[in-house]
Amino acid sequence: MTVRHSLNAAMCIGACALLFAVAARAANGATDEPRVARRSDIRVDTNLVLIPVSVTDARNHPVVGIDARQFRVFDGKLEQEVVNVSTDDTPLSVGIVFDGSASMSGKLAKAREAVVEFLKTANPDDEFFLVNFSSTAEVAVPFTTSGAEIQNRLMYATTKGKTALLDAVHLAMETMKDARNPRKALLIISDGGDNDSRYTKTEIRNSLRETDVWIYAIGVYANETVTLPEEERGGPMLLAQLAEETGGRHFPVYRAKELPEVAGKIGMELRNQYLVGYRPSKVEPDGKFHRVQVRLVDSGNLQLSWRPGYYAPQRGTVLRSVAVEAR
Repeated sequence: MTVRHSLNAAMCIGACALLFAVAARAANGATDEPRVARRSDIRVDTNLVLIPVSVTDARNHPVVGIDARQFRVFDGKLEQEVVNVSTDDTPLSVGIVFDGSASMSGKLAKAREAVVEFLKTANPDDEFFLVNFSSTAEVAVPFTTSGAEIQNRLMYATTKGKTALLDAVHLAMETMKDARNPRKALLIISDGGDNDSRYTKTEIRNSLRETDVWIYAIGVYANETVTLPEEERGGPMLLAQLAEETGGRHFPVYRAKELPEVAGKIGMELRNQYLVGYRPSKVEPDGKFHRVQVRLVDSGNLQLSWRPGYYAPQRGTVLRSVAVEAR
C-alpha cells in the first residue's frame, strides 16, 4: 500500500456530504457565464469523515453495488464504525496532460484515441482543459464543457522536442485552481521520461501534497527489452510516484493499441466511486495527520483506492480532502 496526502490545514472531513450535495445541485456547466468556483472547503465543527473509495476488479473494471456492511475503516490502528456509504458521481474538473515530445512518435494516434475514449465517459456538467507539452508546456485549451474542443485541438498535435513532464504537471495544477467542481483529476498520457523541466520531482511532489487533485497516469512504454535513455528508463517510476502522491493510479501500457481501452476504464472508475463515512472515536483538535485504511470484509482479488487520511481540524480551520492508494 502507498499512502500520500493532500496538505493544507485540515482535510476532507466534516460536512463533506453537504459539499458534494451542494456541488451536484449547483452544477450548471454553462460556458458563457462567469466562472464561479464551487467551494471545495468548508468550516465545520462536526467530526464526520468521508473517504472517497474506488473498487476495481482484476481487469480494472469498477465494482458497484457493494453492501455498506462490507466496508471496514481503520483510523490509525483503531477500527471505526461506518455510519454511511453512498455512491459519488458529482461533476468533475479534469485536466488532460498530453505528451507531444519526440519520444511519443509512433504513439500519437492511439494517444489521441485514448482521450476520445476517456471523454466518452463524461457527464454534461464536467469541465476539461488540455495541457500539451514537449520542451515546454502550454494550456492548449482552457476550461471548457465541450469535449469536442479538446478532440479538435489534438487533431493538430505533433511530436517534437524534449519532455518537460514536471513543468506540465505544475502548469496543470495552477490551471486547476480555476476549477468550478469540487472533484478534480489530472489524466496524464506520457512515456514518463522527463529531460527538460525547470521544476524538480521533489518540488512537484511537495506541491501535490497541498492539493486535492487525483492523478491518473497512463504510461506508454517501449518493450522492456529495448534499451532506453536514462530519463526514459525512469519514466514508469516517475509517473507511479506522481499518481501515488494523490491517491490516483498508474497504468503501464506496452502496446499503444491498448491506450483507448485503459483510458475508458479510468473514466469509468472516476464515475463509480463510493463515499465511506465514519465518525472518529477519538480526535483531538490538534491538526495532526490521521492515516486511514479501508478494507472489505471479503475483498478477494478486488483492488481498493481511497483518500487516505486527514488532518484533525484545529479550531476554526478550513477542512480539505486527502488521497491514498492501496495495492
